[in-house]
Amino acid sequence: MQPYEAVRMARERGLDLVEISPTADPPVCKITDYGKFLYQQNKQAHQQRKSSRGSQLKEVKFRPATAEHDYQVRKNQIIRFLGEGHKVRAMIFHRGREMAHQEVGRAKMTRLLGEIGEHGQIETMPRMEGNVLVALLAPKKGVPVAKPSPQQAAQPA
Repeated sequence: MQPYEAVRMARERGLDLVEISPTADPPVCKITDYGKFLYQQNKQAHQQRKSSRGSQLKEVKFRPATAEHDYQVRKNQIIRFLGEGHKVRAMIFHRGREMAHQEVGRAKMTRLLGEIGEHGQIETMPRMEGNVLVALLAPKKGVPVAKPSPQQAAQPA
């Protein structure tokens, strides 16, 4: 159809002639309300951005003197984060005289990495950054990411 005919038809109906695919040959147009068209495009773009949000970086902090129960809780948090597809930065903070006994923090980090081995992979090996021992963990490749269903997300833990 010729463009002037399409414009005439759109005006008769009180709508707009919207170019859908300008790169096609010939260009594709549609008779619709332009405001509604923009709304649908924004909604579609928002949905794509929402679903493309990949992994976030989560941080879990320890101390060399972290008690056993607290250690287990944080370890389970790391496993949950890795299961959801997030990267995790495990950090062991040393303060004061704890810096003189860094082997305690290294032992705790080694234990943590050993226990988490089946759930994730080590992206950067543990290293000291100032007074903090840091290791970066990533989800294992090829393991399906467990997305919480809306019902599970709504239930309190």
